[in-house]
Amino acid sequence: MEIIAKAASPEKHKAAVLALSVTEGKLGAAAQLVDKAAGGHLSAILKLGDLDAKSGSSVLLHKVAGVAAERVLLVSTGKTDKEFRDAARAAVRAATAAGGELALAFEGRDAAWAAEEIAVAAFDASYKFDATKSKKDDKPGLKKVTVLVAKADEAAAAVGVAAGAALGSAINLGKDLGNLPPNFCTPTHLANTAKDIAKQFGMKVEVLERADVEKLGMGSFVSVAKGSTEPLKFIVLKHEGGKKGDKPVVLVGKGITFDSGGISLKPGEGMDEMKYDMMGAGSVIATMHAVGAMKLPLNVYAVVASCENMPAGNASKPGDVVTTMNGLTVEILNTDAEGRLILCDALTYAERFEPAAVVDVATLTGACVIALGHHVTGLYANKEELGRELVAAGEAAGDRAWQMPMFDEYQEQLKSNFADLANIGGRPGGSVTAACFLSRFAKKYDWAHLDIAGTAWKSGAAKGATGRPVPLLTQFLRARAAAVAGSKPAAKVAPAKAAAKPVTKAVAKPAAKAAVKPVAKVETKAAAKPAAKPAAKPAGKKK
Repeated sequence: MEIIAKAASPEKHKAAVLALSVTEGKLGAAAQLVDKAAGGHLSAILKLGDLDAKSGSSVLLHKVAGVAAERVLLVSTGKTDKEFRDAARAAVRAATAAGGELALAFEGRDAAWAAEEIAVAAFDASYKFDATKSKKDDKPGLKKVTVLVAKADEAAAAVGVAAGAALGSAINLGKDLGNLPPNFCTPTHLANTAKDIAKQFGMKVEVLERADVEKLGMGSFVSVAKGSTEPLKFIVLKHEGGKKGDKPVVLVGKGITFDSGGISLKPGEGMDEMKYDMMGAGSVIATMHAVGAMKLPLNVYAVVASCENMPAGNASKPGDVVTTMNGLTVEILNTDAEGRLILCDALTYAERFEPAAVVDVATLTGACVIALGHHVTGLYANKEELGRELVAAGEAAGDRAWQMPMFDEYQEQLKSNFADLANIGGRPGGSVTAACFLSRFAKKYDWAHLDIAGTAWKSGAAKGATGRPVPLLTQFLRARAAAVAGSKPAAKVAPAKAAAKPVTKAVAKPAAKAAVKPVAKVETKAAAKPAAKPAAKPAGKKK
């Protein structure tokens, strides 16, 4: 799919579908031009009341006289940012069946912002996962999306399209990593994806093996990995776009590529969804893809601890005591509270970078889902300013987070008679005590924790990864980069290479090119097929 920004008269632009904005029942400026060319036909349709005022509602008209496009789609856009995003996604979905080109003339917003949101919507609404199906969806779908703007706004809109393509391709990469089966998306696959991104965008990458992390003293991480035949991977990916010597922002991702619960075995029903327990790592790796595509002038490092959590004769047992990298001992009361056991060593490892800030991302607790549901991400921070930054980034990106308490009283629940602390604090405030556990290992820097257990994927008929919190993390980093550069966040993206195919292969091959130009057009392509054989043995085997 090609995405461009273009200055053109909407009524004269040839496309399979021309989408026009309607706000509170009134035609936008572009829609009025089309209406005039059509002899008032659009106004007449609105008077009939066929178009609902709810954002995303639409009416599709065929062969409108005086209009070059084959179809005209009237779309209610609403007034809020969320309503605009909903409308853009609805337009893409409605036009997909027609195939060919979708041209959009949506008004009432800053041109660069609107173009970026339309580009992101084009990626999101057209996403499909069929990499592991024998028969692919052969429907043509959209081949081109054109954002129609005034001549004065063309350059700004092109920058917006470039930024949107960079973000949209990263979000879809995160979805692909989550949706791949656990016998494809193994720790090795995550490591290979990081290597591909490093090669594509000129980053540095290092992958530590079990012997390396044992030498570093990561006894907690190893305790989780040892029950699986899949080798653990500890991945460090560095984008050094800032000045030499500038402290990096470090993103830390939980990469449990399958979580059986270990000896504290989960119920069988719904266990297949535990392939999504790596979405913290997946979102961090995907965010690095966006960072590289945008060429952010900021030092950003990703640290990912990845393994499986499986039951076996040599697996950790409830009651075991392990020693973490920073020397604290932990009593494992429940082997299904494994995410914090790998993250604690990753957080200690991050100290060596003397970071400006550290944000860890994890599908950490079911308790967070109970507390917040599936709409907002749980946020914890040891510095209020950092917490506010992340909340603001989430609001700006339409990927919201809600800051939760982390009072000292909760720390009492982690007391152990046999170690420095326990890995669980009981059912009350389970998401809070999990964050409190992690805070013990993040005392040397500004730190925040995102619990994405409720937002990383959907269940039921719409089962699949959401790509969250890639928009939040990317906006947070863009704002930081803008602050360092002394410019407005609206600048958004530096010139980069041509555009936007995410790294989605199920085995390790060099990533397809996937950056963006802030000029005429952006090319996007469907996710690559997995190889005929999985990247590793199926994760479901137990010893």
